[in-house]
Amino acid sequence: MRSAVLRAQGAARPYAESWPLAIEALEVAAPRAGEVGVRIERASLCHSDLSVVNGSRPRPLPMALGHEAAGIVEAVGDGVDGIEVGDHVVLVFVPSCGDCRECRSGRPALCSRAAEVNGSGRLLHGASVLTDAAGGRVHHHLGVSAFAEYAVVASESVVVIDRDVPFDIAAMFGCAALTGMGAVFNTADVRPGQSVIVFGLGAVGLAAVMAAAQVDEVTVIAVDPNTDKHELALQAGANAVATRDGAADLVADLTGGVGVDFAIEAVGSARVMGACLELLARGGALVSVGLPHPEQELAVPALQFAGAGKRLLGSYMGDAVPARDIARYVALWRAGRLPMELLHTDTVPLAEINESLDALAEGRVIRRLFVPNAA
Repeated sequence: MRSAVLRAQGAARPYAESWPLAIEALEVAAPRAGEVGVRIERASLCHSDLSVVNGSRPRPLPMALGHEAAGIVEAVGDGVDGIEVGDHVVLVFVPSCGDCRECRSGRPALCSRAAEVNGSGRLLHGASVLTDAAGGRVHHHLGVSAFAEYAVVASESVVVIDRDVPFDIAAMFGCAALTGMGAVFNTADVRPGQSVIVFGLGAVGLAAVMAAAQVDEVTVIAVDPNTDKHELALQAGANAVATRDGAADLVADLTGGVGVDFAIEAVGSARVMGACLELLARGGALVSVGLPHPEQELAVPALQFAGAGKRLLGSYMGDAVPARDIARYVALWRAGRLPMELLHTDTVPLAEINESLDALAEGRVIRRLFVPNAA
């Protein structure tokens, strides 16, 4: 099968010239017990992929990238229940084991076993099943490796969906929707009449705007330095938009100077996290969704936590329970309440992946999707 493989991190931009990702022919083993084989119909490009390419997220190499996708099941290993050949599925980048402390407590997005295998480039049920032309092992990206024609994944990494959901839409439910919408519905648990500000209007931030707009009488403010994204935010349900320089005045105007109940940080910047805390009302909460570089540190006045009751909440994969949440979000999309189409910039062949990295880094696309099996 063809797959996009990263062999060195930190390539210079523009990526269209340095070509950090090479389309290679890989051998893939048949699914083992507990695994399924999926023909990838659509794979989405996410900032988490870019973070691996630029070195912000260290990973074992070589690695076959891609973690947000949808496809059709072509093979099922022993012991897999509830998944059949021909099923349409969304791939999920945290294959929760169901047995660790986090899973047993109802927080599968924080599965410790999944964190271990994802970090090492293995699958939940064993070592990598990918090898290159020289017979060398190629690591999996977050248990998925979706920038490929085919993927073998843990059965815990797939959620079966109705076959009439277009793949261009379905693919985005596996990361953007789970993370952004989950930050609102699960982590923050926004209630009617509250106020939310979202910093960063990539796919995750826009998904958070869409989710917040589902709650009755909620004031939603969207912030991004790229004003080209402001109209998308308004279409997604934001009441008002701003650049960072205008955010404080807008919050003051819309909340009567009180501050917002929730700030969703979807940028991945400690500096922006600090700015979010300043905009919170007493008792408000900052929900950290973005992934800052590991060397970034957050320095803020400590008294605002105990003194003003402010909270800092981490949200990984939107604290999702994927089977429950994807079904919920698909139902909202069917009802016309989640305009997921706004996130979809375009669909291109997988061969354009390096040029697409530049487009994402420069903010020219929200979600670019690939067709790995294009002729």
